[in-house]
Amino acid sequence: MIHLEKEIARRFILGKQGLWPGRRWQGVAGTEQAMRGMDYLQLDPLQMIARSHDISLYGRVVDYQPAQWEEVTYAQRKFFDWGGWLATRPMDDWAYWRVVMHRERDGHPDYSSNIHKMEQDHHDTIVEMRDILQANGTVSNRDFKANARKRTISYRGRKDSSLALYYLWRTGEVMTHHRENFERVYALAETIIPSTVNLETLDDDTVDRYLFKKEISFSGLARLNRKGDVFLRGVPFSRKQLIIDQLLAEKEIIELQVDGWKGTYYALKTDAPLIDALIAGRIPPEWTPLDTTTVEEVTFLAPLDQVSARGRAKDVFDFHYVWEVYKPAAKREYGYYVLPILWGDQLVGRFDSKFDKQTQTLIILGFWLEDDALAKNGDFAIALGLGFKRFIQFLGASQFDGQKMPTTLLKVIKKQINQ
Repeated sequence: MIHLEKEIARRFILGKQGLWPGRRWQGVAGTEQAMRGMDYLQLDPLQMIARSHDISLYGRVVDYQPAQWEEVTYAQRKFFDWGGWLATRPMDDWAYWRVVMHRERDGHPDYSSNIHKMEQDHHDTIVEMRDILQANGTVSNRDFKANARKRTISYRGRKDSSLALYYLWRTGEVMTHHRENFERVYALAETIIPSTVNLETLDDDTVDRYLFKKEISFSGLARLNRKGDVFLRGVPFSRKQLIIDQLLAEKEIIELQVDGWKGTYYALKTDAPLIDALIAGRIPPEWTPLDTTTVEEVTFLAPLDQVSARGRAKDVFDFHYVWEVYKPAAKREYGYYVLPILWGDQLVGRFDSKFDKQTQTLIILGFWLEDDALAKNGDFAIALGLGFKRFIQFLGASQFDGQKMPTTLLKVIKKQINQ
């Protein structure tokens, strides 16, 4: 059993996700590397200042532009999007996910899903959509007028055609060909999957082991408590301990304990050299930044970033963070679209903002530091200024309104932005 100080665990989690000690990927090729390094890029349609997945990549890729993730996903076919928990996944892993898709399709008793019932309720429409895709090549929900379709009451669609297309997508018959204003345009999977992708049928044990290792890799350090299959990976809870024991016996994973954290954590055996380097006080060579470090320039984390979302910020950073976008305005503690501020390897504050496209202005609606004394820290002020400079360039903004920020910080930020 390996024992880790909390600081080492935090740095490993950040570094594994490509957020520390600085951006180490660049351009379109770097976007692909970042998405592979992250394991899953969670997608979200909401666009207040930018979409969460684009903010995630801005924090990892030098000079990232929002179109780049779509380039490597839909144009280059390096990834595909899928799931009730919507995320990109490497195209090379299609055979594993097809098993999960078929579990949902077949209504396997070990897997909780409404997908099987969807086919029962909309069988004829699913056949109709399948035929239309065969004839037309690509189809989107907007191709079907609401007044010409049977109305449905579902989170997944308000038309029978929408639910049928969603069913075909969830079960792997169709894939996202591309997106228009984030809306999926569908095509048959056989027309999208590159010929180089392995399509062999995999057994359940192989797939379940893969899914557990993928979860560990995604988290860096994972509890594997599986209280809820929030990522919809389709591994029955009853198999948890058997799979863990197999992976430990075959030295695929290692056990760790972290000071101040409850329970046992797991990491991939292949990541042990990274952990050893951090314990020895070294930064792994493959983590060397291409640009500024997070000490020299802060990074803003996306609302759905793996290192801080879903309550993880409390464990990793002692930082309470809840994305309040779905809370009624009167119950929000901070704001609608608040982003955490990463300085070094710590979350030191947060801000709420909006992007006024008419005036091309990033407007700070609220700004909060965990320690108010940071407002007088010159090094932090410079790092924050550089962070906002990069962020407004990423957004395509030309102006910055920081009147809600401490005056001592605002003066330095404006200087950095204008240099």
